[in-house]
Amino acid sequence: MKKTTLLYVSFIFSGICFSALSQDISKNAIGLRIGDNNGIGTEVSYQRHLKNNNRIEANLGWRNSRNIDAFKLIGLYQWVKPIDGDFNWYYGAGAGIGTFDTDQANGSFALIAGDIGVEYNFDFPLLVSLDFRPELGFNDDFNNGLDFDIALGVRYQF
Repeated sequence: MKKTTLLYVSFIFSGICFSALSQDISKNAIGLRIGDNNGIGTEVSYQRHLKNNNRIEANLGWRNSRNIDAFKLIGLYQWVKPIDGDFNWYYGAGAGIGTFDTDQANGSFALIAGDIGVEYNFDFPLLVSLDFRPELGFNDDFNNGLDFDIALGVRYQF
């Protein structure tokens, strides 16, 4: 009798532990990533759940002003890990391309990027995140060297 009770309690405890460690990543999320973005500005952001705790994120940023016209498209692969309750943290890596036009020069550029951040899933379909994205750009005229981008993300989940 004791073995059966112990086995039953162990099974329930394991289920509770695994459910506490599991998380729900929405299948899709779309919104804005509001930050500096190396002078390009706010990005339209889309996330797509792939499998388990992985997703891809695509961001399109643009700027149209007197001094510069530019756009940047970045794709990231992310791993999402639970912190507590509806809080998660994530990290990832990816690459991007873009074009620019200034008074002095115009052209295109490429970059590689990392990403690390925290996010909160509300009870309604809203995801808020804060992330840090170092970018290493490859163009002597506009996006060359290492830049650091910190942004607030606000996305609708569906």
